[in-house]
Amino acid sequence: MSRRSDVPGAQDSAVVEGNPTAVLVPRDATLDGFVQTASSTDGVNLRELEPLTTLIVRTCNTRYRIIVSRNTDVLVQGGRFFPEVTEAHLDGSSAGGSFLKVAWICVGLRMEISADGQRIVTSPVRAIATERAAPPTQRPH
Repeated sequence: MSRRSDVPGAQDSAVVEGNPTAVLVPRDATLDGFVQTASSTDGVNLRELEPLTTLIVRTCNTRYRIIVSRNTDVLVQGGRFFPEVTEAHLDGSSAGGSFLKVAWICVGLRMEISADGQRIVTSPVRAIATERAAPPTQRPH
């Protein structure tokens, strides 16, 4: 087996030498590749956040506002699937395949969100920020 990066779209893919029926598999689609990507990227574990923490998550295509409810239950708004604030469950992050980093939002991976009986897989996350609440204005006495 050798590594080939000269094949378009096969970034660091595994190839079996001399096998004309070999299928190129992107590294992120293998367990080792996914573990390496998921463990070496910036991200947040929703289970470690306080309830009502508000995250601004930018993907390649959309900006999402996510308010943590409890565990991985969230209120989400953004993009064409969530034009209004929607109750949802943030399952975790994936490379778009069957491996999932449960309860995490990771830069470089896709969020997987379940809402209203549908599973939404976003484009890859580019940035995650915590929205800071504005300080309360003081009233004159």
